[in-house]
Amino acid sequence: MSEKENTIRLASIPGDGIGTEVIRSALEYLSPKAASFDVNIDVEELDWGADKWLREGVGIPKGKLERLQKEKHAIFFGAVGDPRIPDMAHGREILLGLRKRLDLYANVRPIQILKPELSPLKNAQNIDMVIIRENTEGIYVGEGTHESEGTINERACDISVNTYMGVERIIRYAFELAKKRRGHVTLVDKNNAMRFGGSLWQRTFKEVAGDFANVETAHLYADVACMRLVDDPQRFDVIVTDNLFGDILSDIGASIMGSLGLAASANINPGKLSLFEPVHGSAPDIVGQGIANPLAAVMTGAMLFDELGYLELATSIRKDAMGAVRKGLVTPDLGGELKTEAVIEELVSHI
Repeated sequence: MSEKENTIRLASIPGDGIGTEVIRSALEYLSPKAASFDVNIDVEELDWGADKWLREGVGIPKGKLERLQKEKHAIFFGAVGDPRIPDMAHGREILLGLRKRLDLYANVRPIQILKPELSPLKNAQNIDMVIIRENTEGIYVGEGTHESEGTINERACDISVNTYMGVERIIRYAFELAKKRRGHVTLVDKNNAMRFGGSLWQRTFKEVAGDFANVETAHLYADVACMRLVDDPQRFDVIVTDNLFGDILSDIGASIMGSLGLAASANINPGKLSLFEPVHGSAPDIVGQGIANPLAAVMTGAMLFDELGYLELATSIRKDAMGAVRKGLVTPDLGGELKTEAVIEELVSHI
């Protein structure tokens, strides 16, 4: 559903743990905020999560994903993870299943300083980057072998799968984004150790770069990129990398911002049903305490509106969230004293 409409048909999947707290709270702000821009949000909440899995043995009910593809504009996702399911079987079926079955190949992770004092870096001004992580291939495809388990001859192999189609489209996505930003893309790989996949990424990066004469490029090995995120983060505009390195780099980026509670993300297949989720996880240690930070979910909502074409609404949401952070009207993870609902009340007061 690519046509812009005044009603956004949203599938909400709060999931597990604090996912239920932040998604429902965020919608208490996002719905009236959207209405103030003459946009209606029609929310259908789905109970896909640990409770359903334990009760019915079902992650994604049969036929339901196909219905969402026909009826919904976007999926607003909370978190998966529950101590009662230590092998995360339901998480693999639900979240990884959604990513694969919807072909959500672009994981988009913005890293921006909202308040320099929150960052562990001493010079945290002017950090504004986006990490583009390939989301459907790499080490996360689950291919490999495990032989002679439990013996001295045990051998475990995990295979990282990279295809030209997968690599080309994520690199092209990164260049298209950079063209709209500051015009710089950094490729991150580990070609000096992972020769075959690394070679494919480097060759394809050079090929795609030829179509973007006004976009500057750079290349860093993954270990060096981790160092540069800490000692020279201002150098980055758009980073593009594979599934594994993107996972690692984006968590460093969240730490640079000051908290996972500020980390928003989008899982995108352009023009198709896409999924938007805060990346702090289910945080079972704070469930029910009312202190979960809703701002990552709120800013994830801004990414959702961006993708659907409501740019002014998205910008206004980010402005509200930034105002709360800069005034210290935040939850304890950011040094504040407010409960989840109090942060939402603060945001609503600006509508």
